[in-house]
Amino acid sequence: MNAHGSTEKALQAYLTGNSRVEGQEWTRVRRELASTGRLDLVARAELLRCAAQAASLALTQACPPFEALQQDAAGPEKAYANYLLGRPLAADELALLPPAQRPVATALAQSSAANAAAVLKGVEDPLSRLVAAGTLFRAGQAGREVAAVAVDTASAQGWRRPLMAWLTVQADLAQVAGDAEAAAQARRRLALMAP
Repeated sequence: MNAHGSTEKALQAYLTGNSRVEGQEWTRVRRELASTGRLDLVARAELLRCAAQAASLALTQACPPFEALQQDAAGPEKAYANYLLGRPLAADELALLPPAQRPVATALAQSSAANAAAVLKGVEDPLSRLVAAGTLFRAGQAGREVAAVAVDTASAQGWRRPLMAWLTVQADLAQVAGDAEAAAQARRRLALMAP
């Protein structure tokens, strides 16, 4: 119970950019779960932490805390870790993912992310939607529409960290597409959020 409450607080603190509270809560989560002696629970919590980083485009490599515990993780956690990295999954791995992530993972496996934004809009939970967008980005399949969905999602939740990351992507993609006005607008939004 304590670990669950601290996990929610840590995620919220991370997404809103409150690093101090985030660090305290993750320390509490780890301590509470370690007291159970269950490596699988600690692995799942670390994977959740990495999912929030993926949603904010901050997961630049495999999830190191999860990797250290991977040998004791169950199949669903291993499949989810691969999914976060944007790797195509086999059919048996797809079935192990959380239901909210399966449509995007299926599109990645079939290399049919042309309708990625539409699939993404079908993901109801905002954090799950941003995790899916981050996965598409890592797989190189996040175009302007995916970035727009991610920006709108993070903005609606007031999640500063992913919003800043996705606005940067949106500005870059608009610039590459030759849409100077959209790029400038994304940069103005970023400037507004600067401390």
